[in-house]
Amino acid sequence: MNQNKPAQIQQSLSVPAHCHGQRIDQFLSQQFPEHSRSAIQQWIESGQVRLNGHAVKAKTRLKGYENIDVSVTFPEHSEDQPQDMNLDVVFADSDLFVINKPAGLVVHPAAGNPDHTLLNGLLYLDPNQRLLPRAGIVHRLDKDTSGLMVVARTPEAYNSLVNQLKERSVKRQYLAIAKGRIRQPGRIDKPIGRHKTQRTKMAVVTGGKPAVTHFRPIEPFRHYTACQVDLETGRTHQIRVHFTDMNHPLVGDPLYGNPKRIDPAVDDALKDIIRTFPRQALHAKNLRFVHPSTGSPVKFSAPLPDDMDDLLYDLRELDALLPDDEATIHRPGDSDRDGQWDVFYEE
Repeated sequence: MNQNKPAQIQQSLSVPAHCHGQRIDQFLSQQFPEHSRSAIQQWIESGQVRLNGHAVKAKTRLKGYENIDVSVTFPEHSEDQPQDMNLDVVFADSDLFVINKPAGLVVHPAAGNPDHTLLNGLLYLDPNQRLLPRAGIVHRLDKDTSGLMVVARTPEAYNSLVNQLKERSVKRQYLAIAKGRIRQPGRIDKPIGRHKTQRTKMAVVTGGKPAVTHFRPIEPFRHYTACQVDLETGRTHQIRVHFTDMNHPLVGDPLYGNPKRIDPAVDDALKDIIRTFPRQALHAKNLRFVHPSTGSPVKFSAPLPDDMDDLLYDLRELDALLPDDEATIHRPGDSDRDGQWDVFYEE
């Protein structure tokens, strides 16, 4: 566990002559590049920054040769308790964690899930996560979606990852198993917002937030399709909503897919398997971003969990394409020894 992150800053600075005319918040942003400009402005407005012993405003212009005293105490952003969740840590260094989240694990505490969430597990891994917003969590996965998440461990890593997400430079790639035959790759560009009447659901709505999803079939079956899905944006339930909108809901999706409704032509044994699949068949397989400290691209992969691996096996056995099926099987790479297809980023 990392116990060395400062909970406060106590520092005195002398303003060089060449900084004449510069705003004090700009000057401090240069001195503390690991903290955002807005955070520094909050320090100033709350009186934690003094110019020659006096309170100051963020827009104050410096003259040179002043003394600035910075006395900042970082609040604990989380009052939640650490819990040993036995998290699957794919990677860890002083800047970040990469976690392979299992299906069924909630990311943030909420009214229906007050504890035993990913956040509680992160506080157990490193108590200093408490000093970061949302314990360093910069993006999320739905409760029943499995796969990779990156979590910041420092303020500078948090700001870097948040900015990368805003700039859409974080690449998130999923494997999804959808109902129906999807024959060609495609791009879905439809806005997503809260459903007008069912408030627990999202939907494609006029005036919603922009949402773009790229997909391509990797392995088609007679009545289902395994797809690679790349997110350009990250809206709530985005993949689930977009696939439902094009009449290909994900297998097992209890909110959007009506798991009990199955094509009568599907093999009877497979019907039982599909109806009892416990969650939406969606796994965040690959994750790529720029490391906050090194500036180098990094990429991580997580194998399919057993439930989705077993589902693919059953589809190959019970829903395989017939010889006269006219379909192109899009296989981006060689299959591994377990029979599942590798999924690669499209450069």
